[in-house]
Amino acid sequence: MQVALQNKGIHIGIYQTVTFMNKINIEAIKPKKNHYYANKGKVHTIAPHLLKRQFNPEQENTHWVGDITYIRTHQGWSYLACVLDLATKEVVGWALSQSPNAELAKAALNHAIRRKRPDTKKLQFHSDQGIQYSAKLFIKYLSTLHITQSMSRRGNCWDNAVMERFFRSLKSERLNHIIFINHASVINTVEKYINFYNYKRLHSSLGYITPTQKRLELQKVA
Repeated sequence: MQVALQNKGIHIGIYQTVTFMNKINIEAIKPKKNHYYANKGKVHTIAPHLLKRQFNPEQENTHWVGDITYIRTHQGWSYLACVLDLATKEVVGWALSQSPNAELAKAALNHAIRRKRPDTKKLQFHSDQGIQYSAKLFIKYLSTLHITQSMSRRGNCWDNAVMERFFRSLKSERLNHIIFINHASVINTVEKYINFYNYKRLHSSLGYITPTQKRLELQKVA
């Protein structure tokens, strides 16, 4: 909040920021504490653990990560697949469905490729060992585009920590405070949050700038 105010020309200290927030009843949303996960797990026979937690590449469109999460509605479940660029922390592709299958994972990656048009021969895609990313359909799609596949070790969420962190932010900052009627309402809310996340949300890991600002910085260097 202090950095956001400074960006608008309001220069006050951290304690004064807290005081003003308390006066107007603005409460910071704090996610639950992380669970402890041991640094181990078996490597998948389909794809090795190539990423090895190197979460800060110097160029965009070289290392993407993906995962799928679920969202409850009154009519059942909605499923969200996302693709995130590790260099910019930008959500570059996504797809929503009422079926958590390989088609959903493929649709999210295809969305990212259509939006960013990377050189896929220089692109690594990392995920967990979920059945969607182990399916023949998805593996064939990667192979056709010459994308290098990497997978987390079994049961080790820290191997895909940046993607997990995005889902935690999405749920703690937005989804957990809403009761969804149907799948369409989920789509509307998720897409609005992704737009906020990419263009307005300041990231401490990026030095308190947005993913879009980070992308523009990298493009200037390139």
